[in-house]
Amino acid sequence: MHKKKHISCAVMIVLIVAFDQFTKYLATKYLQDSAVVFIKNFVQFRYVENTGMAFSMFSGARWIFVALTIIICAAGLWYMFSNRCPNLWYYWSIGVIVAGGIGNLIDRAFYGYVVDFIEPLFVNFAVFNIADSAVTCGAAVLIVKMIVDAFRDNKKDGKN
Repeated sequence: MHKKKHISCAVMIVLIVAFDQFTKYLATKYLQDSAVVFIKNFVQFRYVENTGMAFSMFSGARWIFVALTIIICAAGLWYMFSNRCPNLWYYWSIGVIVAGGIGNLIDRAFYGYVVDFIEPLFVNFAVFNIADSAVTCGAAVLIVKMIVDAFRDNKKDGKN
């Protein structure tokens, strides 16, 4: 059972990283000199090179980000593949986070910046990419699951 779960999760990670890198390739090739409206007044695609992290904070700390990302992804992979995840929600959400981390790690290590290209128009927000979306969605699911489990454990213990 574990072997099948590990293989399918590894495939998912590879597919997310591949999709992230492919979309960044397209952004680099076609968006360098222009923005393309995808959904009017909602989202457009615009090429941005981000040398920092979210909202370009801490620009210039490339190798610190590379080292931190490697440590976090390695810890996530070890936790997942050593069968320590209490359930599939944790397992898959950590896998999605790791995939996003690897996608941005590739850019940062090889180019010195992360390619961002998805720009929301309905709100003043950072330009982001598929890897960022994976990290955000994986973290959101993980946090919600942890909160649900904490409430469930409290209820079982008779605290509520």
